[in-house]
Amino acid sequence: MKAGDKVRFLNAVGGGVIKSVINKTMVNVEDYDGFEVPTLISELVVVDDSLSMNAEKRFARIRANEKKEEQPEIKEQPKAEPKYIAGKDSPDCYLAFVPQNEANPVDGELKVYLVNNSNNFVLYNYSHLKNKVYRSVESGKMNPNSKRYLESFTRMDLNELPDFQFQLIFFLEESPKLESPVVKNLRLNPVKFYRQNSYEKTRYFAQNAIVISLLEADMESEVAKLTETEVAKVVLEKDEPKVVVKRTVSPDLVEIDLHIHELLEDTRGLSNQEMLEVQLGRFRNELETAIANGTKRIVFIHGIGNGTLKQELRQELSTKFKKYYFQDASFKEYGYGATMVILKNA
Repeated sequence: MKAGDKVRFLNAVGGGVIKSVINKTMVNVEDYDGFEVPTLISELVVVDDSLSMNAEKRFARIRANEKKEEQPEIKEQPKAEPKYIAGKDSPDCYLAFVPQNEANPVDGELKVYLVNNSNNFVLYNYSHLKNKVYRSVESGKMNPNSKRYLESFTRMDLNELPDFQFQLIFFLEESPKLESPVVKNLRLNPVKFYRQNSYEKTRYFAQNAIVISLLEADMESEVAKLTETEVAKVVLEKDEPKVVVKRTVSPDLVEIDLHIHELLEDTRGLSNQEMLEVQLGRFRNELETAIANGTKRIVFIHGIGNGTLKQELRQELSTKFKKYYFQDASFKEYGYGATMVILKNA
């Protein structure tokens, strides 16, 4: 027997082609699965000897064809042609949050999109800003009048949203001028996502969505328009310590936002327990003030999160303020993230 001979096993099913001769009594046989098996010559018989010299090539050709069939054919996707709309040559760009569950937006995924509503091409870089560090999430080039998926958030992400940072460059294929680059930073209050009236019908999506312009006037340009007296007033207000956001919804209803970023400018160095104490302290002060002022109802916005603040708040209401009735606030207005305390009956 010699290399290239096609053989069959005498004591087993199958056969193959002799790849090499080991010694006078043993050879390496490549079976039909492509494995080399050391085999005694006495356990082999040569078959179809007239074709055995070409057997190895035939097997190699068959295996190559099988592997080729296993590989999926990759078709190059045709590039989308730019879509132009008359009268939309000025840059116009939006950040959109699209809920996948319209009945309860925070109960499912919130998909984030960048919407280019102009005839410009857009080079963009989308980043998160946390602890003074930028982390790039998505970057690329957008066609005119198109939208681009960026990422998704769930309800558990909302209480720790980063600042959203955008770097944008707009350009037309032909233009008498060059647009200035845009750098935009957005900080969003998580409460916004729990309110049904935050989501509006737009022509960009089938679902109602939160859509925010990325080209609104920056604060610097607005300040430049102020008089010296107005500027001084803004500076004084900025230097004052930040207090909790309080909004009188009606003469008998006060709304208090207990999210930690609404109570403190900087939480660095504080433990979770220390931040919780700040939130509970504000809750007690505002509740006692409302009672003293004769307020009928007060709503505390605590968010969902892991539920710790909500549990602590309701524990105090059940023990220290048990004479007052409390309940979940309006789902339509706040989702699952707020508690209403009834201080006086109408």
